[in-house]
Amino acid sequence: MVQVPTSLSRPQPLKWLAFVRRQIRSSELWLIAVAILVGATAGALATFQAKIAHGLQIFLFAFDPEQRLSAQAAIVPWRVLAIPAGGLVLGLGTWLWQRYSPGGAVDPVEANALHGGRMSGRDSAFICAQTLLSNGAGASVGLEAAYAQAGGAAGSLIGRALALRRADLRTLVGAGAGAAIAAAFGAPLTGAFYAFEIVIGAYTVANIAPVAAAALAAVLVAKSLGAPTYLLGTSVTAVQTWPVYGLYALLGLVTAGVGVMMMRLVALADQWTVKMPIPPVFRPAVGGLLLAGIALMTPQTLSAGHGALALDLEADLGLKLLLTLAAMKAAASILSLSFGFRGGLFFAALFLGTLVGQAFAHLAAYATFLPVLDPTVAALVGMGALGVAIVGGPLTMSFLVLETTGDFTVTAATLVASLIASAVVRETFGYSFSTWRLHLRGETIRSAHDVGWIRTLTAGRMMRTGAPSIAADADLAEFRRRFPLGGTKRVVLTDAAGRYAGLVQTAAAYAEDAAGHSLTTLAINRDAVLSPELSIKEIMTAFDQTQSDELVVVDDQGQVLGVLSEAYATRRYADELEKARRDLTGET
Repeated sequence: MVQVPTSLSRPQPLKWLAFVRRQIRSSELWLIAVAILVGATAGALATFQAKIAHGLQIFLFAFDPEQRLSAQAAIVPWRVLAIPAGGLVLGLGTWLWQRYSPGGAVDPVEANALHGGRMSGRDSAFICAQTLLSNGAGASVGLEAAYAQAGGAAGSLIGRALALRRADLRTLVGAGAGAAIAAAFGAPLTGAFYAFEIVIGAYTVANIAPVAAAALAAVLVAKSLGAPTYLLGTSVTAVQTWPVYGLYALLGLVTAGVGVMMMRLVALADQWTVKMPIPPVFRPAVGGLLLAGIALMTPQTLSAGHGALALDLEADLGLKLLLTLAAMKAAASILSLSFGFRGGLFFAALFLGTLVGQAFAHLAAYATFLPVLDPTVAALVGMGALGVAIVGGPLTMSFLVLETTGDFTVTAATLVASLIASAVVRETFGYSFSTWRLHLRGETIRSAHDVGWIRTLTAGRMMRTGAPSIAADADLAEFRRRFPLGGTKRVVLTDAAGRYAGLVQTAAAYAEDAAGHSLTTLAINRDAVLSPELSIKEIMTAFDQTQSDELVVVDDQGQVLGVLSEAYATRRYADELEKARRDLTGET
């Protein structure tokens, strides 16, 4: 039989993929080209999602298509029933999905931190559908989570189709998520730094060009599809004096407190909701009824709040009204998330930040010895600072202010407040909203830094099997007969049931004072053991606490699985840490 050469028999698409894969590994320009494709896809997905959600809102609430839902003066009372109705559809859909498709989806931050950038296209599509329905029905959640989910999934799927390396795949996930945010606001710098600070966890020479190219491509595609550029058409007073900067630094402290309070309240509301005697399938509908009541008082609590933000910046609102709107918007967002509506706090944080900033300017005016703050500037600074407190990314939010206002002095004030808010939240709380939600699920990550490889360094994976063993009731003579000095450093003791009973160092069994002692009296670390699932950090902690050079790995029944030495665990950790550093910096 004639054999056809492999190079000729390989299908053309596979040959093309193999060619692109080789080029990406050898040339950064090819990775940039792929990132542009990812960015264009993310920009198109973000634009279409925004149009779908806005169209659904127009259908349900009957307002002018040129306006925003949250900017309406009032909503026809019976139309607010669309919120609980949407919640019911959402609850039923989620129940069916979980029944026939068990398992949880991961967002771009979790994917990059724990899974090397691997995301599910099917699960991501369902998350986007949940978010579109939630936002379209009027729940107080933003679409940015859906934008980032779709963009990150696009980067992951394209990268996995090309079988890219872990570091390149993580870069594409960040590029896709950041590009989607860039398209949503028409702000490429904002999107790029969203990718760096929030989704990838760092910016290096290796990932700057692909991420920036993706963000630019997304903005261009979004504009070509008719997406409006998000601009805050306001006339602001320049920030010029040090006392004013000092006041905005104080505003950074205030927004940090508000941000931490919001995240803790979401967690508490989640706990209370779970304890309520309401089946999970009906929770969004019940939450929708509560949201409908708030919406009847003010439509500004509906949806993300784009229209309300622009409306309130142009209006001269009093302190009492500002605080009332802030409290109602916060309550609506907390209710939406805790009762099962899908979405994020990205834009809610921006809207709340403008209200807090304006209220801060009013309060500062009561102190006549302080400089007068422009309410609009204070609103913009508060917007960026509270965005940092909840979402993270001080440069991301500072560039958002710059690209939406074009004012560098306001951007400088925003950066001051944002850095202070970021530092305070890190010191006192330690999480952004995305990582806080993961923490509540039992994860320990605090950023998108790649720590997934740490989970592969478990005691079960690193241990050496086949350790020499002897029964604990054997005498010293038998031990010396079976294990001559120099043959092995230590021997594992087991009881009559085969369970671990301690370690005996061979040198200790041959010491002059060992005569007359049983093996159990010579044994060490009888209670110090490792479980096979322990991570490298937990393993190193165990070595530090026990001051041991070697520890035995046992299963749930106490049966010996293997032995792990501190020296070997330390070497493996150092090797993997160096590999992760090289992947991050692009070194070979």
